[in-house]
Amino acid sequence: MPRAKGGPKTRRRRKKVLKQAKGYVGGRRRLFETAKETVLRAGVFAYRDRRQKKRRFRSLWIIRINAAARALGLSYSALMSGLKKAGVNLDRKILAELATQDPAAFAKLAEAAKAQGGR
Repeated sequence: MPRAKGGPKTRRRRKKVLKQAKGYVGGRRRLFETAKETVLRAGVFAYRDRRQKKRRFRSLWIIRINAAARALGLSYSALMSGLKKAGVNLDRKILAELATQDPAAFAKLAEAAKAQGGR
């Protein structure tokens, strides 16, 4: 049987990798071997950063909530503890949104948290 070298399957596979490498600079875009390495590495970063994105957003929300709470004379932990005792089940994303977009509503929530024993 003759040896299969560069048939349609190989060409399709290589074109797929080179298509993924679109936008890269120099040989990283044009040369299959280099493009393959770069695409693989980019995939690893993408996988890692999809998880880090969630952490970073949560961190940002906590910073915003803390800043708004401090302006009302509460610490972040006291606010969250008071809200939990008051039975307010809003997640940090919504609380951060309220803190930036609707300070009056956030102030009402802070009062509810203070009433539950927040410092």
